[in-house]
Parts: sequence; C-alpha cells; structure tokens
Amino acid sequence: MPKVAKPPNFLQQLAELREEVAALRRSGWERDELPFYPTSLHGMVYEDSTSLVTLWETILSPRTATLSLGLVFIGDVVSATNTGGNWQVLANSTDVVASGTVPATFSYQFPALTIDLTPYRALTLLKVQIQVQRTAGATTGGKYGGGGSIGGAPRYARLL
Repeated sequence: MPKVAKPPNFLQQLAELREEVAALRRSGWERDELPFYPTSLHGMVYEDSTSLVTLWETILSPRTATLSLGLVFIGDVVSATNTGGNWQVLANSTDVVASGTVPATFSYQFPALTIDLTPYRALTLLKVQIQVQRTAGATTGGKYGGGGSIGGAPRYARLL
C-alpha cells in the first residue's frame, strides 16, 4: 500500500523559519563596512603637495585579522600636462602597509589590497591613513595653484 506524504503543518514551518531568522540575526554579518573620512585642508579629495599628505583616514578596533580596501586615484591635467604621483596606506601612523604610483596618463587607477591586521590586534585603536603626493606634472596653475593635483578616495573598506 502506498504511503501518503502528510502536508507540512503551516505553523510548524513558520516556527522553523522564525528560528532560522533569529539565528541569522544573532550571528551577525560576515563583513563590516568601514567608513573613511576626508582630511584635506582644501575640503576636497584632491591634493597638489609634493610631499605625502593624508587625504582620508579612519580609526578602528582591529578585532578582525584582515582589512579589504579598494581605492581609486587619478592625476590632474593642467595646460595639457598630466600629473602623476604616489600613494600609500599607513597603519598606526608610521607603518606603510601598501603603496603604489599614479601614472601621469589622466586615467583612473583602481588598486585593491588586503591588509593584515594581525600585528595590531593588541591595540585598542588603530589609525589607517590614505596618503598621496604629486611627483610629476605642471608646477603652476591647477586646482589650487600649485600645479596638478592627485585625486583619491576609498571605493570600499571591509573588515573580514
């Protein structure tokens, strides 16, 4: 004799779903988004300094082992002269954890990096800074009068 499957009880299904949702809420997200804040004296995300200047920074509690960071950089164009430069990411105000260049091609650069926070786990607070400097291009004119500028911003920052 064939067995007939009994349709599931609606109230039982609802109770199981509620328990699953409650468990998801207790477990939290796998990643936490991290905000960065602009620090430029010009109030914009461009800087024309020939020395490294902090554009963005944040302070975090390094409770996870990894910071995933996506950045965007572009050089300026002044009187048909392209501006290039360097960028770096500092941890704890002194440790360079990543660096790169901004080519003088007036094209966007999208570096993506993973920063190991293990050496900083004992700290209560950790400052992370994004810095840029102009190394090539016009020396006069531009956004602030000192030559071409380097623009930069974080695209995403996630604690993993």
